[in-house]
Amino acid sequence: MAAAPYVAPPRPAPAAVARIDYDVGKAIRFRPEKALHAARPYPVRILPVGLLFPKSVRMYALDGDSAREVLYTPGDFIAPPGSPAAELPRDPSPFAGFELRQAADRPSLREHEGWASFLGASYLRAVGEADQYGLSARGLAQDSGHADPEEFPDFTHFWIAEGWTDADPVTVYALLDGPSVAGAYRFVMHRDRAVTMDIACELHLRRAIPRLGIAPLTSMYWFSELAKPTAADWRPAVHDSDGLLMLTGRGERLWRPLTDPSKLTIAVFADEGPRGFGLMQRDRDYGHYLDAVAYQRRPCAFVEPRGDWGRGSVQLVEIPTDNEVYDNIVAMWVPAEPNAAGQVLRFDYRLSWRDQGPDLGPDADGLALCIGTRLGMGAVQGAPRSATLRKFVVEFAGPALAALGEGERPEPLLSTSRGGVSHVVTEPSPDGRRELWRTQFDLDAQEPEPVELRLSLCFGGRTLTETWTYRYVPFASTAR
Repeated sequence: MAAAPYVAPPRPAPAAVARIDYDVGKAIRFRPEKALHAARPYPVRILPVGLLFPKSVRMYALDGDSAREVLYTPGDFIAPPGSPAAELPRDPSPFAGFELRQAADRPSLREHEGWASFLGASYLRAVGEADQYGLSARGLAQDSGHADPEEFPDFTHFWIAEGWTDADPVTVYALLDGPSVAGAYRFVMHRDRAVTMDIACELHLRRAIPRLGIAPLTSMYWFSELAKPTAADWRPAVHDSDGLLMLTGRGERLWRPLTDPSKLTIAVFADEGPRGFGLMQRDRDYGHYLDAVAYQRRPCAFVEPRGDWGRGSVQLVEIPTDNEVYDNIVAMWVPAEPNAAGQVLRFDYRLSWRDQGPDLGPDADGLALCIGTRLGMGAVQGAPRSATLRKFVVEFAGPALAALGEGERPEPLLSTSRGGVSHVVTEPSPDGRRELWRTQFDLDAQEPEPVELRLSLCFGGRTLTETWTYRYVPFASTAR
């Protein structure tokens, strides 16, 4: 395929599909009795094309060594009278993707709208323990944040196999195709209280891709307690994820709070042999959102490379937004080695979807997490407020801090790429929680160039917390 010219996926009945917007699409349902593997633990619901997902995919049910193509017949979808779904053709089949559901007769897990789905370009999603969708993953990202428009390769064919018990994995094979790349993927998906995917991919490049994003994650961050546009919305916070977690090849654990920047921003975290990265939703308090869409239940997604991924960087793309309907956050691994047309690349990794983030192993037990970042105007007692002075308050919580003895205080390790730091204070939580400590400091940056900040807490030569890292842009308005 990679040696042949690219051919885009078919778009069936464009006039009818253009009328299947979000609301019309919600009223179109796939008949449960038509599900793939309907008698097995995880029936497969077919999803129709629509305005947002106009491209057709081909699907096959795998049983042993045989593959049966799933063909469309009128009546597969239930739709209200007059729906444009009645105009969908038999060929090409008007299938846009699929969703794995929990069988209704298996009460061990709550039946809900689904626990994993593949829909649109190379996008996929899964739920955590709270049975809630949130952020997405992708098969591949190309020049995210650099190309306009960005190139999105598609999963064009799926082969789906599953066993006869809840403990058996669901295996999905997917064919990727785009103007610059063709690829093959295998997803071995385990469903327990959350979802784990073991993923292998082989990429054949039609041409060089300057910024090749491996294991990309895509999410939405608009605002939180860190920074909120003045009177932009009645809710206290709106986001699917609130931070980027990284475990470097050297074993350092980094936490980078997400932001809604005033202009597109790309943060590059160079590494070699990365142990993992992911987008987390740590704030689980409903009172911080007050929204019926349950942002407090959105899952975290964490990537753990298998094998040596060599040199490269975790890159975080943050795109300005003024609405929660747009995904504006991308996190991905970008290899340092340039690629070339005709090259074949292979990557293996585990992708975990959980509510509380990943299990990072015994070496991370007890390490306190960063649970809050807050900014405000700095002040010097008895002097007018400075236009350049910014106060930071960073909160950490965890067993390592709770274990401190009476009178023992952690020491902050604080560094800045430039600017002056003053009034550094580390103190326990005012409400008496022994596991929660906060460090506050004032930063005077003076010039408009960004400032890179790092902070962790230690005691007796032992690190107690992960490392908070933050890029502060002086004078950037938080009231856009």
